[in-house]
Amino acid sequence: MPATRTVPTQEAADLIDLTRTFAVKELAPRVTEAETNEEFPRDVFALLGRSGLLGLPYDEEYGGGGQPYEVYLQVLEEIASVWSSVAVGVSVHALSCFALAAYGTEEQKREWLPDLLGGELLGAYCLSEPHAGSDPAAMRTRAVRDGDDYVIDGAKAWTTHGGHADFYTVMARTSEDRAHGVSCFLVPADTPGLSADPPERKMGLTGSATATMRFDGVRVPAHRRIGAEGEGLRIALASLDCGRLGIAAVATGLAQGSFDHALRYAQERETFGKPIIEHQGLAFVLADMDAAIASARAATQSAARLKDLGLPFTHEASVAKLVATDNAMKVTTDAVQVLGGYGYTRDFPVERHMREAKVMQIFEGTNQIQRLVISRALTREAAGAVTVAAR
Repeated sequence: MPATRTVPTQEAADLIDLTRTFAVKELAPRVTEAETNEEFPRDVFALLGRSGLLGLPYDEEYGGGGQPYEVYLQVLEEIASVWSSVAVGVSVHALSCFALAAYGTEEQKREWLPDLLGGELLGAYCLSEPHAGSDPAAMRTRAVRDGDDYVIDGAKAWTTHGGHADFYTVMARTSEDRAHGVSCFLVPADTPGLSADPPERKMGLTGSATATMRFDGVRVPAHRRIGAEGEGLRIALASLDCGRLGIAAVATGLAQGSFDHALRYAQERETFGKPIIEHQGLAFVLADMDAAIASARAATQSAARLKDLGLPFTHEASVAKLVATDNAMKVTTDAVQVLGGYGYTRDFPVERHMREAKVMQIFEGTNQIQRLVISRALTREAAGAVTVAAR
């Protein structure tokens, strides 16, 4: 059941149609085998890049697609409805480009962004550490200035595309100042001293490689520092706002894909002489699933439009991430229930969807962290006025 969408231009509508066709023709035939065999589909990202789908939310001047976030996120949805590992990868690639695009100098952007956005290179984002997942200010990875270089030592956990990426956007400590002691670096994958541990053995998203990255005397030229020294935490938090919208869209697409399978099954499967969708108990489950997806999409698009207008959206990004990922967990669980015993087997994709949904409540800030962000925003905004902006 295709989602009802509103987009600002015919070009955007055509782009979403193109993505849907790409997902059905190129992704759908491969997803089951790749996820079962835990194969990272590197060639798919090259194909996405050549199709112009890896740099959509960035300026055309630097090789991006020049699309607003409300369009980019709907493209992510379409990909996730077929293969969520790939959609997560597109979101992470966009996240890894954010620091350079938003905080890089004009010279840095012109030198590196076209290659990063062009599709042949794949990015990764190094923020979390084994002891500092939800508290990035507690990171221990260090970057020590040595002449015209910085030397980075430490480890970064849970790196999506770890060991497969061509470049890494890395946050590392440059002083002991908790709030202003972190800096951001763009590190090529072939830099001596940079290595990846074996990939994590995960419950889901097994087609997405996740690994700890090791920095052992990694020497990075100072001109590869993005932003001012000590500005890294600010860059990281701004990046996460965008990344949370990406994951909200992926979760919404995943839920949509799982719902579509459950709906088709309910229309075809018969008990007591009629399709099971005509039994009220099951029909109400499907109705709740549909409503959950619609609410997740609305929350995500509302936050995206604030971003596109240049308005603050941190609070709304956390709301979208919380709502979309919690709803995806509920929808995918219900999809398994709709299929009954068949849903619990690997003959149908809904059991995989359920496993994939779980991590979306965890990465890009756990949903407990989202509740913390939201509650703090409510405290700050209690005495404020409602923001109204024309589109």
